[in-house]
Amino acid sequence: MTAAGEAAGPLAGVRVVELAGIGPGPFAAMTLADLGADVVRVDRPGGPGLAVPPEYDITNRNKRSVVLDLKEPAGSGTALRLVERADVLVEGYRPGVAERLGLGPDACLARNPRLVYGRMTGWGQHGPLAPRAGHDIGYIAVTGALGMTGPAEGPPVAPANLLGDYAGGSLYLVIGVLAALQHARATGAGQVVDAAIVDGTSHLTAMIRALLAAGSWRDRREANLLDGGCPFYGTYATADGGYMAVGALEPKFYAEFIRILGLAGEAPPREDPAAWGALREAVAARFASRTRAEWTEEFTGSDACVAPVLSLTEAPGHPHLAARGTFVERDGITQPAPAPRFSATPTAVTRPPARPGAHTAEVARDWDLPELSPARAGGEQTAP
Repeated sequence: MTAAGEAAGPLAGVRVVELAGIGPGPFAAMTLADLGADVVRVDRPGGPGLAVPPEYDITNRNKRSVVLDLKEPAGSGTALRLVERADVLVEGYRPGVAERLGLGPDACLARNPRLVYGRMTGWGQHGPLAPRAGHDIGYIAVTGALGMTGPAEGPPVAPANLLGDYAGGSLYLVIGVLAALQHARATGAGQVVDAAIVDGTSHLTAMIRALLAAGSWRDRREANLLDGGCPFYGTYATADGGYMAVGALEPKFYAEFIRILGLAGEAPPREDPAAWGALREAVAARFASRTRAEWTEEFTGSDACVAPVLSLTEAPGHPHLAARGTFVERDGITQPAPAPRFSATPTAVTRPPARPGAHTAEVARDWDLPELSPARAGGEQTAP
């Protein structure tokens, strides 16, 4: 953090106010913090109600925290003073909530016309479902993305909350904030970024929709090149109950795959979809004959596009990820390192997860806000 003498990343010097929430908003703010922004999280008295102990919540790493009761005039007033000094605000309330707290876009932009006001929601700021509650699985359900997952004869399978909350939500908010920040610095004019998970997730399906329009994608599960319908793009069980992932799409990679698998010269033709069933059976039988570790060793160093399916606890130990430092350990927590990487402005995990209210004195000093009192629940902060 620039304010604490720990500058790291291309966003060093950018100030962000995060109004505490759960899910995609905190992840977006963490990403900005990982990139070097000075993120001050405004926590509420009593915490967010999420059953993750603060010391383990790595979505709050690289941030600082103050506690303000935004339902009280003194608390919201102090938050506005933070906004005056900020480049970016991130909030993830339902539409209208920030306005009721006196912290909506109009109030904040009146105080700071250069502000980038980032709004993170599932349904967006308008539309029939905008005021309704929701979660990742519902958002990706209506976009068609969830309907592409899972086996043909079974139900769709939710990919945790990675696809909607984080890919379709958080990362689109970050893109929007960075674009709006560039515009604000060029013109002096801030703006509102409306990042809706339904919009971002729909955007992610662009290539699939192109294939659908071209007649190259069937609108059902496990019937296409990339959804498990193709026998050389999918997963296979091994003798010990593990799985191997196969992505041998191109002919030259497929030839290497079949050779190592021991099916060269006897595998059904890959060019004939009518033979895909027989090909899948042959590949499955080969994988079932050996363990995951044995197949991993066989395919290591090849261009067959085959990899072991690892668990969350196994992943940090993978030789490639370990060599790249894809995971780091900080304060006893194994966690993903900041991404992407930068040659001139490297990023780092510089702070552990922010404990609510732990940085009040630092923020008061570094943001030149002496009226920010020690963090206390109850809204005892001094109003502007």
